[in-house]
Amino acid sequence: MNSPYPFAADDDLLARADRVTALALESGALQPIRTECTELSEAGLPFSVRWISSLALKEQARVDTVIRRDPAFNPFLPPEPALTVAELGTDHLVVLNKFPVIARHLLIVTRRYEAQTAPLTAADFDALAAVIRCHGGLGFYNGGTEAGASQAHKHLQWVPDHGLGALAASLPDVREGEVVSSALLPWRHALVRLPRAWPSAEAGGAMLADAFAAACARVGLPPAADPMPPYNLLVIRDWLLLVPRRCEKWTDVSVNSLGFAGSLFARNCGQIERIRAAGPLAVLAAVCFPANG
Repeated sequence: MNSPYPFAADDDLLARADRVTALALESGALQPIRTECTELSEAGLPFSVRWISSLALKEQARVDTVIRRDPAFNPFLPPEPALTVAELGTDHLVVLNKFPVIARHLLIVTRRYEAQTAPLTAADFDALAAVIRCHGGLGFYNGGTEAGASQAHKHLQWVPDHGLGALAASLPDVREGEVVSSALLPWRHALVRLPRAWPSAEAGGAMLADAFAAACARVGLPPAADPMPPYNLLVIRDWLLLVPRRCEKWTDVSVNSLGFAGSLFARNCGQIERIRAAGPLAVLAAVCFPANG
């Protein structure tokens, strides 16, 4: 029987995404946002703060206009054909982020409407595993508005560069499936060691589901609640990171899963300087629960 997750070295999802990207750029369906970036470091962990380039202020105004035009607008039901990359199993589609800040930013969206606050399913984990198994990178999920989700329709996300190398290198060498925490992260979280080899998408999905349940148990998050409390989930080949969320913003800076992978987004120079003065770890800690609370 053919696997419903067909992407392998000879059938490359990223090559397909690149072809769709080229056509979508040509047609105007894909509208990347140009940013500038400054690098920060704290406790040996690297952080980047991106902000809208002065050359892209008109682009940001256009994005804001699109977002404001109809709060109930669902861009995933159905997704734009020009942005749709591929089917992923029977329950998901891979779609380009229409307004990407990061190249090759893919969305894994459910074909039928499910709320972003609904619990993750076996099919969700299988779909995420199908992409990470073949292409590495960072898979992530913003569980609700307070966790930085911008759309109500369930969507997982993937970017090529996971940004967790320094954190992963600092973690103890533990057995697969063990749950640990990092002294570098001053907020409630759980890290679960994953096996380096993922034999199949389905096996990888089951492994992710088990790791997620173990992480939820560590931080006191009910894994099947509907709606789920807000949280951020980050997955690389070696580790799963779960962070329960207390609120969406530090002052006026919104934080999503990418913040915990070292990537923060500022809308103006004032925000950049406040992030620099406070320190990125304090920014992240402010939107989470205390590590020992």
